[in-house]
Amino acid sequence: MPSSLPGLPVSRALWATRVQFLVLGALTGTWGAHIASVKSAYALSDAALSLVLLGAATGAVTMLFLAGRLVARLGARNTAAVAAAGMSAMLGVALNHGGAATLVVSMLAFGAAMSLFDVAVNTEGSELESAGGRAVMSNLHGMFSVGGMVGAALASALLHAGVAPCDQLLSISTALGVLAVVASRGMLQAHANHGGHEAAAHFAWPRGQLLVLGLLIFAGMTAEGVMHDWCVLYLKQDIGLPQARAALGYAAFSGAMALARFGGDWVRARVSERQVLRWGAGVAAVSMAVVLLSANGCVALIGFALAGAGLAPVAPILFNAATRVPGVSRAAAIASVTSIGYSGFMIGPPLIGSLATATSLTCALSVVVLASALLAVGARHVPVQDGG
Repeated sequence: MPSSLPGLPVSRALWATRVQFLVLGALTGTWGAHIASVKSAYALSDAALSLVLLGAATGAVTMLFLAGRLVARLGARNTAAVAAAGMSAMLGVALNHGGAATLVVSMLAFGAAMSLFDVAVNTEGSELESAGGRAVMSNLHGMFSVGGMVGAALASALLHAGVAPCDQLLSISTALGVLAVVASRGMLQAHANHGGHEAAAHFAWPRGQLLVLGLLIFAGMTAEGVMHDWCVLYLKQDIGLPQARAALGYAAFSGAMALARFGGDWVRARVSERQVLRWGAGVAAVSMAVVLLSANGCVALIGFALAGAGLAPVAPILFNAATRVPGVSRAAAIASVTSIGYSGFMIGPPLIGSLATATSLTCALSVVVLASALLAVGARHVPVQDGG
């Protein structure tokens, strides 16, 4: 049933939240497209690059222990503005550090701001879905994927035009940071109180249903995170595409994910969430297996698109399912399951870097196949939504 939010402009807040998801996606897409630039600028090996990515993931997971409290104290819209500004600032100077050590420190801050931004906008989206009485989470996550596609495609175009990567990061990050701060003013000023002790904003240690959902998100975010961090480098390093064309790999992945998510709310209203997750993850597993076996650039772009479409339902369905678990606030529930999910980002970078060093990046990316397959098998444990 929709929550009562008298006097609050829910429609305006929905558009503002769409913009915030777009900004979050564009920032992560820009970062993903320039990971190869970071590797080149600091002369990093695969193993050293994995430590940089681990720094971002460590900051992200650490922040999740505080995110629920911060959102409850500052409000989702103020938290989103602060987090977006911090994330933009850290990304803007990613290529201007004196060495890899200071880069890792800045990535800790980048990851912390990213996860705080993530929790804030997902909390707002869940509240809007409840307040409006209709599914909107897939649409919002679709905007995230559009942002990722735009960020990666813009990076590709600017690289073709000869714009220096450091200039790209500074200008794009500044523009996106300003956009996020402005858009935050349209978000809800307050969220409805969903009742007594259930509104507690402390971090909820995952157990029971939260633990199950967290482990499923772990598998999905491991697969998505590996694609985000390594697909461009795979096309450049193992397939041999120039970086400007390789950046299109992430654009294909995010673009297909966006299209699938824009239709996701319609599908959720008609098909079991378990079935959607099972078939989507299965498509992702098979597609990536074909990509890695073919070692062909065109096949890879198509496979990345299919993998993006297959993984599209994971976050919208599982994040929202977490908010239906009684006893914790929306922000605390999202932070709880996301803490496990972001652990996938922690484990993924060093795992892929180590496997790539020991074997090859092609072999290492088989982790995406495994994670997607595990998600498909585990989809039967998603709690059934009331009325569906």
